[in-house]
Amino acid sequence: MTSNRLAVLAVSTLFATTLNAWADPSAYAFDPLHTEVRFCWNHLGVSRQCAHFTRFEGELLYDEAEPEKSQLKVTFKTDSIETLVPIFNEHMKGDKLFDAAKYPEATFKSTKFERMGEKTGKVTGDLTVHGVTKPVILDVTLNFSGIQPMSKKQTLGIGAATNVKRTDFGISAAAPFVSDEVSIEIQTEMVKKG
Repeated sequence: MTSNRLAVLAVSTLFATTLNAWADPSAYAFDPLHTEVRFCWNHLGVSRQCAHFTRFEGELLYDEAEPEKSQLKVTFKTDSIETLVPIFNEHMKGDKLFDAAKYPEATFKSTKFERMGEKTGKVTGDLTVHGVTKPVILDVTLNFSGIQPMSKKQTLGIGAATNVKRTDFGISAAAPFVSDEVSIEIQTEMVKKG
């Protein structure tokens, strides 16, 4: 009788431990070779121009069973802005715009995940740029979840987009001739840590 009780207790403990381990969120990091962080604006009503960050880091704690419990933190290095035109790179990093010397990082930290559809959701969070923090909402699509065919690693393919007003963050040079509204888009492969 005692051995049966011990066996039941052992099996129950093992099951509970396995279930908890499966339910725990998994940590994912950006694959820098398969990630683009781009922001675009309207230039004088003539053309749409874009730039991107070449250096960033962050972590997604992804709860597959309950995505609403997931968490995201990202840091963008403002001295890594790339427009493909050297003079514009310096202009973007200069004190009239991002002021990378004074504000070397922009950050995003999630405060809320919402599932909208089977593969879509919204991520609310605090975006800090130029020393100013404002809430933003990212429209997110889960493009892929599984083993990446080439790396053979557990990977999430994610797209995210939002629009912000740069003047809200104290970046007002040439506004409104150069548009106040800026679109931000992230396309990434995130690889499970460990």
